[in-house]
Parts: sequence; structure tokens; C-alpha cells
Amino acid sequence: METLIKNHSELCNHGNKQLREHALALIEKGIQAVDPGIKTKELIKIDNGILFVKNKKYKLDKINKIYFIGTGKGSFPIAKELEEILGTYLYKGILAVKKGEKRRLKKIEINESGHPIPDENSIKSAEKINALLRETKEGDIVFAAITGGATSMTVLPPDGITLGDIQAVNDILLKSGAVIGEMNTVRRHLCKLKGGKLVSLAQPAEIITLTLDTVGDDIMPWPDMCKPDPATFKDALNILKKYALIDKTPANVLRYFYQGAKTGEGETLKNLDFMRHTLISVGNPGIACEEMRKQAKEMGYHSYILGTHIEGESKDLGIILSGITEEIIKYNRPFKAPCVLISGGETTVTIHDIYGSGGPNMETVLSFVQQCRSTSPWCIAAVDSDGTDGPTEYAGAVADHFFKKELGNKLNLEKYLQDHNTEIILKKTGNIIKTGHTGTNVMNLRLIIVGELNT
Repeated sequence: METLIKNHSELCNHGNKQLREHALALIEKGIQAVDPGIKTKELIKIDNGILFVKNKKYKLDKINKIYFIGTGKGSFPIAKELEEILGTYLYKGILAVKKGEKRRLKKIEINESGHPIPDENSIKSAEKINALLRETKEGDIVFAAITGGATSMTVLPPDGITLGDIQAVNDILLKSGAVIGEMNTVRRHLCKLKGGKLVSLAQPAEIITLTLDTVGDDIMPWPDMCKPDPATFKDALNILKKYALIDKTPANVLRYFYQGAKTGEGETLKNLDFMRHTLISVGNPGIACEEMRKQAKEMGYHSYILGTHIEGESKDLGIILSGITEEIIKYNRPFKAPCVLISGGETTVTIHDIYGSGGPNMETVLSFVQQCRSTSPWCIAAVDSDGTDGPTEYAGAVADHFFKKELGNKLNLEKYLQDHNTEIILKKTGNIIKTGHTGTNVMNLRLIIVGELNT
């Protein structure tokens, strides 16, 4: 399989080369394990005039038309496989991808949209998806690929709300320190497709959603276009108040939220009962973490999953993970070295007045390095599984116990953390990971190797 990490040689030509090699190999295994195209191919097949979708069967001569819609950072591989599987049975499709994705398909129209801040193409993509859904009829099937990133790549604003309003809300939320679920509670109340409304628009056609999610698990923030939403306009307002964002929120948005809280008009759907809808998982963070754990065990490490949905401030997580690492090094507890500690989830960064360039994973790694005092062997790697850490072009970073020694202990790492300018120092020291678009997105993946294997 093709190597995902483009600058592998640079990352492994300094520091503890063995630990770095192992850390990067495990990260690659985790990402490859959640390639949604592979799972799509396993779950959907056509044979002898029958369309098989997981445990369901459809006679193709009984289906009127088959459509496709998709949006998000992990949606392209799903679309590609479905186009090949369905062949001439696919009538038409629309797919919104992150700007910079240049691959194209034969029948499915591709639109490049903004992320993490929506742009004009985000609205155009949503309008095209909306128009396609409105032409579907009873007897049709709509395949939907809805993955992480859909929140910004596909936006259909309510009447009276402008793109500028949407962009402003996204910007203040991303800098607020709100966790992903809180951010999406606000954002899904600013779109006519989210909060289950996409499913409603497709009726009476049957919609089959493929997603990088754990079906039945409400922890994951997507696919919120195809899930009922228990949160309300009042909840969205409370989140804005919690993070002191009311005064920063555009007047149009506040007016719309207060009106919605009062009348319920425009509210997201609280259930999808009696709608023709199936939700299918083609990958999730647990699969990625479990694959990393198994591979680490095969290498000879004790391996543990700390959690797959860890949230919170990125810098704080680095400090916590550093404390666990030092406990293992000093006292061989709570785990015995050599070991690998694995975790997943979506951490955030609270930004105030001063900020440079970097992402949550870079901040976790640099915070860990800054805090960890042990010179015994360790290595940390953290990436966003989609290949872009926050607003940067890099996936994340790797570092080991030689980091401070290579630079000299006088380096003020705290300054880079305070200024949220982690990319510059990690890039300068040859510790930044570059993958490009990976074609999947199950949030962040992290691992720490503590101790060395006996050779």
C-alpha cells in the first residue's frame, strides 16, 4: 500500500530513529484501517440483478432511479467506489469536497468547498444537493456519503442569514475553545440541510447514508444532516453565552436564534420516525485505534487504548499525557514499559488576540514536549486523520526525548504555545508530518511510545 506520510525520511533521520519509525508506522496503519472506500466495497454489491446493501436486498428492476449526494473530507473514496459499483444504474450525483481535492469522477459532479470556514462554494454545493433531493420521487434510492467537514463544506443558510454571518459564527466558534459537539449544535441551527433535514427532503425516496461514525453512538458530531438532533435553538444560544460569544455574534444570527427559540420555526428534527432512511458505518475512531493497538502488540509492545472520543483543550491534553508517561517511566504504573498509549478524539484550541499558525495536534505534541522532563526514551505522534491539522496543510507532528537536547534547553517552547504558533518550530526542527488529503476523517489519532524494545 502506498506510503501516506510524504516526508517520512526527514522525520526519521534524527532523534530516536527506531521509536519514530514505529510511531509513524502505527499512525499509517490507523489511517489505512478506516479507508471508507474499502468498507463501502465490502458492504455494497450488485449481483444477478440484485443490489445488496449490507443486510438489505433491492431488485434493480423495481428501483426507479439511483442518485448520489456527498459532502465531507472522507466522502470522495465512498463516492468513487459507489460510482464503480453502481455503474450505469447511477443516474446522477453531487459531491462537495475540501478545496484542493483535484480528483474527478465520471458521473458524480464534484464541487470544491471551503473548510474550516464555509465559502461561496459551500452554499452552491448545498443548493445543488437541495435541488437534486427535490427531484427525487418514490421508488428512487439516494446514496449519501456524509463525513466530517460537511458542516462547513455544505451550508444552506436560513432566510435572512448571509454567508458573512455564517463565516463570522464559524470563526468565533473555532477560536472559542468550544468542543466539536457544541460548535455543531450552533452551526446545524444555521443550515436548512442539517439536523436531519436532508433526510426529510429526500422523502419519499429511500436514503442510505454511509458515514465514518459509530451507528447508534451520539458522541460523534456527524452525520448531522442525516441524524435527528436533540439540541434546540435555546441550546445553541446557551453555548454562545457559555463562551461569551453573544456580543461577537452577528445580529442576524441572534435575531434568528431568539425567534426560533420562541416559536420553534426552523428547528432541527427531533426524530426521523417513519422516514425511509438507513445509516451505515464505513469506519470510526475505534477501528483506527484498535488497528494501531494490534500492530503495536505485534511489534512487541504492551499496547493500550486510553479512549477514542477524548475532547478538551489540546495543550491540556499534552500536559496530561506527559504526566502519564513520566509515571510509567518512574514507577512502571499504570502500565508497564515498553508500551504504546493510543487515543482518538477531537481536541480544540482557545485563541485570543495573538495567534500564528498551527493545529490542535501540533499543540498537543509541543505541550507534551514542553512539559515532559524525562530523558528516558519516549516518542509522541499526533495527527488529524484527514491529513490537515486545523487550518494548516500538515497532518500533525511527531517528537521524541531528544527534542530539547537537539535544540538546547534555552528554547522557550511556552512562547510558541502561548502564541499558538506551533507549526513554525515543529517545521523548523523536522518534526511536522505531511500526508496531504488522506481520503478519510475519524478525527484525531494520537500515540505515545514509552520505553524501547529489547533488541
